[in-house]
Amino acid sequence: MKIATWNINGVVKRLPLLLAWLASAKPDVVALQETKATDGEFPAAALAEAGYGSATVGQRPWNGVALLARDADPVVVRRSLPGDASDTQARYLEAAIGGTLFAAIYLPNGNPQPGPKFAYKLAWFERLIAHAASLQASGHPVVLAGDFNVVPTQRDIYPTTSYRDNALLQPEPRDAFRRLLAQGWTDSIRAIHPDETVYTFWDYLRQRWPRNAGLRIDHLLLSASVAARLKDAGVDRDERGREGASDHAPVWAELSAARSPRRKA
Repeated sequence: MKIATWNINGVVKRLPLLLAWLASAKPDVVALQETKATDGEFPAAALAEAGYGSATVGQRPWNGVALLARDADPVVVRRSLPGDASDTQARYLEAAIGGTLFAAIYLPNGNPQPGPKFAYKLAWFERLIAHAASLQASGHPVVLAGDFNVVPTQRDIYPTTSYRDNALLQPEPRDAFRRLLAQGWTDSIRAIHPDETVYTFWDYLRQRWPRNAGLRIDHLLLSASVAARLKDAGVDRDERGREGASDHAPVWAELSAARSPRRKA
């Protein structure tokens, strides 16, 4: 089983790139972020023709998340992150696919900081930590997939001081990410590549893609039963180099087949 997450940065605009990648990479489950499309604008028909069922929580002009399942339809469990009924930003979608619960996550950017956007980011992160704890306690296989908008450590960013004041690198979100992992989630990329330089995002500005001046902010976090099945993980970097590409590349993980529960004689 192959799972992936990709901040597509406009699903309608980049639909040809998405369809080409789906055809070549053949992921079984994909979490998308920054779809930048309402539910009515989301290209569900084109994706269905490509063999993918979909669920979406859409919003223009910036947000929106979706889950895609190959030869299946995601069974939606939640369309928003619990903890704040007044929050209307489309940043969270939770659905069951093939016996595993997947959450598509687009955590707030938080810039400029300090300020209300950074405060919203930290409050949203705390809500995610609380909900993730309940998912862990459920004992179900769970994958948290998305753009977390946090660079976990300095080895997850190219050598620079230009991001010194950026919300993605501040101590508070980094601490929140550590506390999330401490619940028992496995960072799939770091589990497979503990010491390698791995980036998932290259800004459009200042020639950061040609210079490989990247950041790792897109993550696939696995609950214990899913992590036990982890075989490989990586980033499809070439997608970032396509004409008209998103500034993110797909992050993927390969899982062995889930074991069927033993029947009593």
